[in-house]
Amino acid sequence: MKHLLLGASGAALALAAVLPTSAQAQTQAETQTTAVEDIVVTAQRREESSQKVGLALTVLSGADLEKRNIQTVNDLENAVPSMEVDSQLGGGQPQFRIRGVGLTDYAANNTSTVGVYIDEVAYPYGVMTQGQLFDIARIEVLRGPQGTLYGRNTTGGAVSVVTGAPTQTVQAGFSASYGSYDAAKFEGFLSGPVTETLSARLAVAAESGGAWQYHRDTGEALGDRDTQAARLRLNWRPSDLTDVDVNLHYSRDNSDGRGLRLITAPFTSGGGRVYPTDKAHRITGWGISPYFAKLIGVSPNAKPFRDNEGKGVSLRVNHDLGWAVLTAVAAYESFDRNEFNDWDATASNEAGTFFFNDIKTISQEVRLASPSGGKVQWLAGLYHATEDVDGGFYSDFSQAKNLGFYMSTTYGQKVETTGVFANVDYRLTDRLTLVGGLRYEDESRDLNNFQTRVLEPNPRLNAATSKSQHMGEWTGKLGAEYAFSDNILTYANVSRGVKSGGFTTYNSGLPEQLDPFKFEELIAYETGVKASLLDNRLQVNAAAYYYDYRDQQLQGVLYTLTGRVGRMINVPKSHIQGAELELRWRPLHNLTVTQAVGYKYGEYDEFYFVNATATEAARDPVTGEYKTIVYSDRAGERLPFPRFDYKGSVAYEHQFGDWAVEAETNYAYRSEKFSTSSNSVIGDYWLVNANLTLRPMNGAYAFGVFVNNLTNDYSEESRNRFISASTGSPNPPRTWGVRLNYRY
Repeated sequence: MKHLLLGASGAALALAAVLPTSAQAQTQAETQTTAVEDIVVTAQRREESSQKVGLALTVLSGADLEKRNIQTVNDLENAVPSMEVDSQLGGGQPQFRIRGVGLTDYAANNTSTVGVYIDEVAYPYGVMTQGQLFDIARIEVLRGPQGTLYGRNTTGGAVSVVTGAPTQTVQAGFSASYGSYDAAKFEGFLSGPVTETLSARLAVAAESGGAWQYHRDTGEALGDRDTQAARLRLNWRPSDLTDVDVNLHYSRDNSDGRGLRLITAPFTSGGGRVYPTDKAHRITGWGISPYFAKLIGVSPNAKPFRDNEGKGVSLRVNHDLGWAVLTAVAAYESFDRNEFNDWDATASNEAGTFFFNDIKTISQEVRLASPSGGKVQWLAGLYHATEDVDGGFYSDFSQAKNLGFYMSTTYGQKVETTGVFANVDYRLTDRLTLVGGLRYEDESRDLNNFQTRVLEPNPRLNAATSKSQHMGEWTGKLGAEYAFSDNILTYANVSRGVKSGGFTTYNSGLPEQLDPFKFEELIAYETGVKASLLDNRLQVNAAAYYYDYRDQQLQGVLYTLTGRVGRMINVPKSHIQGAELELRWRPLHNLTVTQAVGYKYGEYDEFYFVNATATEAARDPVTGEYKTIVYSDRAGERLPFPRFDYKGSVAYEHQFGDWAVEAETNYAYRSEKFSTSSNSVIGDYWLVNANLTLRPMNGAYAFGVFVNNLTNDYSEESRNRFISASTGSPNPPRTWGVRLNYRY
């Protein structure tokens, strides 16, 4: 498959390479229809061509999301170079990694290294982003530290989601699909003027079915989706100088959870049953004890599930002062998480986990930006946010060896953040622009009334604490952009980003597990080029970078005599280096080829910590106790992320009579990576999707068929070893479906 895809892509690129001669004979109109579409973005808080932005940036349109089967933020990794998004242990909390910078953490209280924004509102906790990808205009993914243009400070990058805006004319549309395992999905919108100054847009989405996994003992299905979401956007323009945008949104997720598979080694349950490693792609297992079912308020026959609810409202006001544009954004977001997972993946009750969290965020941002087109482009802003994260989780270890009890971990967390930021672009000459940015961020985090308790059979308090942490840090950016021509832009910059520290909120019995982990710091050196060639039929973007990483946040492991527990730690010093290349080519007006490849490599430079491989090897084979815990110098070890990733697509449209048919395939490759959680290697994989769409040339509707994971390859999102079972979280097998689109 790898050679087939590379061959197909190479053939398309070779075809394009011979086109300049024939292109000279085309008319100006033909050239324009063949050119790659110029995408207008707001990555730098102003509207401009994506090819004029001196940043590593990938843009996906709403149509791209549908073709690439991007249904949640997790799926973005299949379209964006140097990006991975996964959920540890198959849970509903996505964890972002860009260029190797990311945080793995199944608890809900720590923020991501990658900032996620929806219509300019920050979503600081990954679990809050689920259920938001519908009626999307575009998604902009920025790589590298951010902070001088955005409300929050991040080390990895930013994902900016722009939803469909109200229109001045009446528009409507929907997309409905049905496919494998009775999976059904519907999205629709209605937009238009309400009065001369007020317009509105209502969008809705719903999903059902799709249960592709089954219980190894009973055959019961798992994986049905049950989601509903709605968004209402209002735009009021009382004058030519002012516009007001209101965004109200709601989402509900009552879907099944993701089942895990037993991997690497057989599992012997506390009751003595030996489970071999799973071979079938779709197989899984789960169980729940009567006590645990009563504790979390569900049926004794419950299977892994989600019962999540998100709602929020935001207000954005833009006013043209003449000398500057004033923008104010205020938002309130609430997310209620209730989620049951079975982390031993068997009918034995050894690692059942139920999360319950109530997350509330209130944010305000005010900024001033200079008018566009001047010699000096500047922006200055103030950001303030408060966050409350309450809840915790219950654990069912009732049948686990050496444990045999039920636990609860609860806490309350309060965060207050204030940031002041500014950015200046100074056009020194017609070709050379100097860029500078500065930010100061003050943040306080308080962990209140953290408690880990054994609930049954012998109730006791294992740990209790309250902790506080403060961060006050300057960050910034210096850079230069040079335009060799109107179509070729080069850039180089150095930037410093920080990501706040936090608290480990796992089941605890060790005092050192409760110590806060520090903020991390990243100094990034980057250079790149953006070129539009061959009458804009070909866009070539390339970037290379080196990251000096200090106090990198990492999910580590602490060993006791009888087991192992997780803890967030800081790695004193490490580094990452890499490069990316993105191409978008339209050799013919009806043929579009995209290619993207990313390479990255990193090592620990200073790191002395537990050697999990040696400690596991020294484990007592009779008692299962860890009598020898091995520590070693980990400097020189490779950082645990994939080295290579490759994404691409080929789309060809053919007209016959009054109809047009488009054949499109897209594909993604990710190389192997080491899982520190399971102490094993997650293999490399290919993902191939295909679409065939038929539409009338002058019609408002289209019929389509699609296949996802065309080659039916097995791949894993993540791996883990929790208590004693080694498990992997599998991605879905091959699925297919039909789709109907309508646009008025």
